[in-house]
Amino acid sequence: MGSHHPPLKALTLTHIRYQRGDHLGHFLAYISLIPVFISFGGFVCHFIFRRELQGMCFAIGLIIAQFISELIKKSVQQARPETCIVLEMCDSHGWPSSHSQYMFFFAVYFTLLTFRGIGLTDVKNKWAACFLPWLLAVLTMYSRVYLGYHSVPQVFAGAILGIFLGSSWFWFINNKFIYFFPIIEESSFGKMFYVKDTSHIKNVLKFEYENARRARKEMDVKDN
Repeated sequence: MGSHHPPLKALTLTHIRYQRGDHLGHFLAYISLIPVFISFGGFVCHFIFRRELQGMCFAIGLIIAQFISELIKKSVQQARPETCIVLEMCDSHGWPSSHSQYMFFFAVYFTLLTFRGIGLTDVKNKWAACFLPWLLAVLTMYSRVYLGYHSVPQVFAGAILGIFLGSSWFWFINNKFIYFFPIIEESSFGKMFYVKDTSHIKNVLKFEYENARRARKEMDVKDN
């Protein structure tokens, strides 16, 4: 008597399908993976090497926004386009697009950080610095429609949600929660993991560069 096994489901985190021989689709499949690269490459590396409170709040906001997006999806339960049959994605919902929400949250938060002067460098041409995140956000939105994962209204809904959540989270962090940054820095957690806030420093790279050189010179003087 044969045993019956429940149907298997693929983990869709990096499971992106495109038509064989479609070079644009191949490129857009990689574009769809940008949220994964940002999360696991960007923010994990940021925590390991930087330990900036602004960066941590940025990452936490993206996680919270993702939960909100998924909650809305389960509440609305709007189906994906008919192409979901080929993509084997019909068991999940499509409104709003989580990829679009993520990238537009990232773009608006990054832009607000840049124009407020918070970041690693004192950017003179702020519009040029913000061009790439918005370009990647638009390409991600287009890729989800082109590859058949979402309809146009679904990606626009994700974009609007991302802009709203990103701007709201930025306002909360930099107008309310920022007053707790010194407390976190002086806490046992902050001291253990060397968590810091450098948002009050105009050019962090220059500040660290000059202090590193000064420390090296002082060390050389002591050794001699």
